[in-house]
Amino acid sequence: MVEARVRYLDGVQFVGEASSGHVVFMDGDSGEGKNAGLMPTDLLLIGLGSCSGMAALSILRKKKQDLTGFEIVVKGEKEDEWPKKFTTITIEFIVKGNNLSETAVKRAIELSMEKYCTVKATLEGSPDVNFGYQIVEESNTLIREYE
Repeated sequence: MVEARVRYLDGVQFVGEASSGHVVFMDGDSGEGKNAGLMPTDLLLIGLGSCSGMAALSILRKKKQDLTGFEIVVKGEKEDEWPKKFTTITIEFIVKGNNLSETAVKRAIELSMEKYCTVKATLEGSPDVNFGYQIVEESNTLIREYE
């Protein structure tokens, strides 16, 4: 199982920590926050771009492609009303190199998007999301509820 922990700091600022120990700082936009960190929706797009990019890069290396640069641009269109979910996400792979095979590039991206990118598969698969809560009183009495 993979785990992450998100801790409140101040205002609407949070710090997220993965089980690996790596951290990321998050904040809301200038409306509610101070725009001092990534927004959660930014992290979703970054996660999708990096996941698909890592898979495609691995495949391109195995295909012995001479890469000199690789960038993934991820754009999302959101609804105007809450919860303002993404309605469309577009991913553009910009592959730079010498004597690149278009067939190899196309196949690497297809495999990344159709087979290897966990984030894309999760977004398409609509996983069950369960939630619960804990209330910790100052007296250290713990109240727990899970659905």
